[in-house]
Amino acid sequence: MTVRQISIAALMAAGLAWLPVTATAQTPATTAGATVMAVAFSAEADNKAVIERLYAAFAAGDGATLGTLLSPDLVWMEAEGGPYADNNPYMGPGAVFEGVFGRIGRQWQGFAVTPETLLPSGDQVVALGRYTGTNIATGAVLDAQFAHVFTLVDGKVVAFQQYTDTAQWVAAVTPR
Repeated sequence: MTVRQISIAALMAAGLAWLPVTATAQTPATTAGATVMAVAFSAEADNKAVIERLYAAFAAGDGATLGTLLSPDLVWMEAEGGPYADNNPYMGPGAVFEGVFGRIGRQWQGFAVTPETLLPSGDQVVALGRYTGTNIATGAVLDAQFAHVFTLVDGKVVAFQQYTDTAQWVAAVTPR
């Protein structure tokens, strides 16, 4: 067992403290609790793997793979005050491809989304990282932190919420 798994098991145990637990025998309740923890570990690992695939597909410009990872019922929210929040909420993958990814592709050179940490928790994965790139119209360089909150159902992203330094984004896209 890894340190992460032990830590999560301890947290889960604290949340399941009402279950009878003995050191010498397994009770049906503790067996059920262990099953719940195993399913939670598996679902979190699966969700994290989906988000890893999503970032890899974005980096490779692989729209086909991106499309398979996004639910048809996707609700996508760009950070309030950012340059792509004008059409919030984006409903469905087509709206995201056109209104977010398409505009970024036309407006930025060398644009990259680099996740540094992925934190799975239940049906959500939080990604922490950086955006980098150069705005084509202004020549301004972007190097902004982000936090992305993904909600997944059945291996597909159903919701996305972006948090980022919107002042830096706006400054980069605004002609001087």
